[in-house]
Amino acid sequence: MVKLLIIANDAPYGGEKTWNALRLAGASVTAEVGMQVRVFLMGDSVGTAKKGQVTPEGYYNLEKMLSDLVAKGVEVKTCGTCLKSRGIMDADLVSGVQRGTMMILASWVKESDRIVSF
Repeated sequence: MVKLLIIANDAPYGGEKTWNALRLAGASVTAEVGMQVRVFLMGDSVGTAKKGQVTPEGYYNLEKMLSDLVAKGVEVKTCGTCLKSRGIMDADLVSGVQRGTMMILASWVKESDRIVSF
């Protein structure tokens, strides 16, 4: 099975990069494509993992998309330093999303067959 790592860096709203990263993750984990998918949120994209957000008008609910990915077995981690600098605590994260580290990301990069960064 191909191992895909998706790294997101942009804010959840105001652009489409994070939305497209989650869309790619969802498509890649389907039975038709059948990849093992991991998502690592860095920089402003860690805000995507904050539960209880109000989705701006005209945007997709990225919290729901993230929850759906976790339910499908996608492993999702966030940059711990990025969370800390934004005042986001572990208790604030969408269920199933975990705090990560650069060492974890480095391991995921090493283990992955394909890496896509948004």
